Amino acid sequence: MPRLFFFPAVLPRTAGVLTLVLVCLGAAGARAADGPTPDVVAAQLRDAAMAGHDIAYSWVSDLTTRFGPRPAGSANEQQAAVWAAARLKELGFENVRIESFPITAWVRGSESGQLIAPSAQPLVIAALGESPPTPATGLEGEVVIFPTLSDLKAAPSGSLTGRIAMVAQRMVRAQDGAGYNAAVPARTDGPREAAQRGAIAYLLRSVGTDSHRLVHTGTARYTDGRVPVPAFALSAPDADQIERIAALGQAVRVRLFSGASYVPDAHSQNVIAEVRGRERPAEVVLLGAHLDSWDQGTGAIDDGAGTAIITAAAKLIRDLPHRPRRTVRVVLFGSEEIAQPTPPGGTFGGHSYVANHRAELASHVLTGESDLGTDRVYSFALPGGALQSGFAKTLLRVLTPIGVMASDRPPDDVGADVTPVVEAGVPGFQLSQDAMSYFDIHHTPDDTLDKVDRAQLDQNVAAWAALVWLVADSDVDFRSPAAPGATPAKP
Repeated sequence: MPRLFFFPAVLPRTAGVLTLVLVCLGAAGARAADGPTPDVVAAQLRDAAMAGHDIAYSWVSDLTTRFGPRPAGSANEQQAAVWAAARLKELGFENVRIESFPITAWVRGSESGQLIAPSAQPLVIAALGESPPTPATGLEGEVVIFPTLSDLKAAPSGSLTGRIAMVAQRMVRAQDGAGYNAAVPARTDGPREAAQRGAIAYLLRSVGTDSHRLVHTGTARYTDGRVPVPAFALSAPDADQIERIAALGQAVRVRLFSGASYVPDAHSQNVIAEVRGRERPAEVVLLGAHLDSWDQGTGAIDDGAGTAIITAAAKLIRDLPHRPRRTVRVVLFGSEEIAQPTPPGGTFGGHSYVANHRAELASHVLTGESDLGTDRVYSFALPGGALQSGFAKTLLRVLTPIGVMASDRPPDDVGADVTPVVEAGVPGFQLSQDAMSYFDIHHTPDDTLDKVDRAQLDQNVAAWAALVWLVADSDVDFRSPAAPGATPAKP
């Protein structure tokens, strides 16, 4: 069934139309006593974005073309941060700066996998992020298959000595991406559970929803300062093949090799830029996305698109003839994909931001993150006190024309980068994107620019620009259980 999109009528992607819309914004947005209410400005921002805001696409195109993959701590990530800071200054943002922090970088190196018994067959594999290398000659062992991570956890201590554990759990496809949270513990925690039972290595079916012979990488969790055994993701067809062989009653043996290595004195960085508020600049609306990416594709969907969306939305607001009351702060986080909160992995961008800005967090008004590709936004979620407020009703009126509904629940996942900010007490919002196809290419070599849908990218920018403007130009206290004053004030 084709997807339905709700676009304002006759909005061609031309510079002339976008210029006309912005001129109208300037005329209608004059700060006269009888000027437009914030919801009118929000609707105009929405329509300007839907007309084709080329900042977003040109940003993600330049980022992925110039720098390709941007693993945390790599030269590509660092050069991309310098480029992003310069570009943000060119776009007219204020207080642009780069805040570095130390990490231990992980480098993939060469890798290979082969089925060696009962017959010789190549395997399509990828080492999990931060997992250690194998011996130089590789390692070999019999595979023990577990349907789920829970089954692995139920195995007795010592039962896997000298063998290779494999979790074959499948990820469920869902619009809200809930299948990922259900499946990803097999990737993050599986190596630890396998090692505790004596395994020499760990395999899992890729955490993804596709059936292609592509591998979804991702990070594994540290135990006592390290990932305890070499760990690999298998493509879905290869995992199927191993399961079928085992179902015939035959022992499965594989040979694995990883040349992964660590760079202990590396660094990553957050890139920060602002649209300063005209009345209450100390009050901050924080927008997040991450600049780093995995090394197999070029990080267009995860998360070059997110950095483009929040930058373009903030740029639309910055170009208004009047600033919002509050400051809009854009943060392009570093080291989200390799995120280990303790040594030797160091820290990651979200924790670094909290450490550097702890004194400001009490005046952070609201935060959200774009990190689910470019598929359309279909709902928004606000902190509990604002769910039934006048603010929520205003936002719904503005976003309904582009197919965005209101959630009746507070946000359940604000994003990895801004989670430390939320844990420090800052309220979070969520613009939920359709995730039905996102996990087909997430963390794979297929994460490339051609997967970016420009019309849906524009719809994301429209939703973000409208919501952020309404928050930044309001006096709503999102920390309040009752969200007092939750109606945007008239200019």
